[in-house]
Amino acid sequence: MKSGFVTILGRPNVGKSTLLNQVLGQKIVIATDKAQTTRKRIKGIYTTDKGQIVFVDTPGVHKPLNKLGEFLLDEAKIAIPDADLILFLVDGSEPAGKGDKWIAQNLLETEIPIVIVMNKVDKVKKQEKVEENLLSYKMLFDKNIPIIRISAKTGRNIDTLITNIYKKLPDGDLLYPEDVVTEETMRSVAEEIIREKILLNTSDEIPHSVAVKIDRYQESDDIDKIYANIYCETKSQKGILIGKNGSMLKKIGSEARLDLEKITEKKVFLGLEVKVEKDWRKKESSLKNFGYEQEK
Repeated sequence: MKSGFVTILGRPNVGKSTLLNQVLGQKIVIATDKAQTTRKRIKGIYTTDKGQIVFVDTPGVHKPLNKLGEFLLDEAKIAIPDADLILFLVDGSEPAGKGDKWIAQNLLETEIPIVIVMNKVDKVKKQEKVEENLLSYKMLFDKNIPIIRISAKTGRNIDTLITNIYKKLPDGDLLYPEDVVTEETMRSVAEEIIREKILLNTSDEIPHSVAVKIDRYQESDDIDKIYANIYCETKSQKGILIGKNGSMLKKIGSEARLDLEKITEKKVFLGLEVKVEKDWRKKESSLKNFGYEQEK
């Protein structure tokens, strides 16, 4: 039996969270086309009769512009040393760029085995273009790194990826009970689902300026009552999040509630309130309050 930790690393928007959800066959991490969708390391646990793969999804690696950006980069860095294998996920529909080169040079000069996973190859019609892109990623390393082409969205070649992961993991017993899929609590899942709906329904700076914190989570057999605060940085952002006659907040709440009801398999009452916390992304105290603090 094989068991081990697999860190998923890459630039923003290459499909890390989509890949993890596809592998697990259910949604445990939020996924949008906006940068900084993933803000914390999240474990997804995949168990079969061959063993157990503990995937660690990480924030997209980019140059930090504030305290929050520094936290996101640190979250990615921390996930590397304990990994048995690193999946360097790249956008196979385009050649390697500066961001990929920076990751290879600054984070992936390690003895830990690496697999380059080319996602989104189904978007490229010409095979020679795929081969050109593949070569550009190979050239980032001075050693031969295996490459697997996939589509995280459609599930293409995911079985091949899983087979290759198992080959590279050490022998060992299960690290978690076989029915466990994630370590995340329902409070943190609810916060992320609400934030996902904000990302999907807003634009410009708002998705990056928002934090969500559950104030109360009351669980019972037939209904979960969840009360959450949405924090933004300016009064104008608050106005946009609430919308005319509360229309935007109702839309975010309704979409989040439907997702949460699927996850909990029962009725959910969701109460949302929008508050202003000026420049919270630059303040360590605010980051800590919203849960963006490295585990000791």
